[in-house]
Amino acid sequence: MGILKRFKEIMSANINALLDKAEDPVKMIDQYTRDLQSDLGKVKAETATVMAEEARAKRALDENEAEIAKMERFAEKALLAGNEQDAKSFLAKKAEFEQKRATLNSLYESAAANAAQMREMHDKLEKDIASLEERKRAIKAKMAVAKTQEKINEIGASYNNAQSGMAAFDRMEEKANQMLDMANAKAQLNQKPAKDNIEELESKYDDVSDAGGAAVDAELAAMKQKLGLE
Repeated sequence: MGILKRFKEIMSANINALLDKAEDPVKMIDQYTRDLQSDLGKVKAETATVMAEEARAKRALDENEAEIAKMERFAEKALLAGNEQDAKSFLAKKAEFEQKRATLNSLYESAAANAAQMREMHDKLEKDIASLEERKRAIKAKMAVAKTQEKINEIGASYNNAQSGMAAFDRMEEKANQMLDMANAKAQLNQKPAKDNIEELESKYDDVSDAGGAAVDAELAAMKQKLGLE
């Protein structure tokens, strides 16, 4: 009956508490279920043995009580037949069976108690296994949802990183635009003012006009001298 100790622990075990401590609930339930299935086979065999012992004890007790009743009937028949000595013999045998009945009854009560305990353990174990199977399905569903959520979280993190990268690219592009604007501004500052260009252009044409006028004046003076107008 060493298996009784094992199943007393099962009877008092808090499966929910065990699951709460598990790092991987699904693997833990699978392993625990396998252990319970293995133990269930042992319990069935042990329970059958104990129940068989109960049946044997009950049969021995019933046979003893039947013998007591039989001895009493024979004693009555012997008295009715006028044979008192035979009646005493039957009554003496009845007394032997009655003494034995106390022992047989004690054995039967003990066997019946053991059988009831084993049946209780057997039923508890089957109930625990069914409960674990139901919880296993629920936990597997939750684990699947959790894994999906983790993937979504990873994708979200990647998306946020991509957005950060785009923001950095925008800042770099803005900086490049600022650098280009600065370079263009410096180029404009390095150019001569438009006024200076106009003055240069005017002086160019002023020189041409003045040179032509001087030549005309000289030729006019020479012509006056030739004609005697001066």
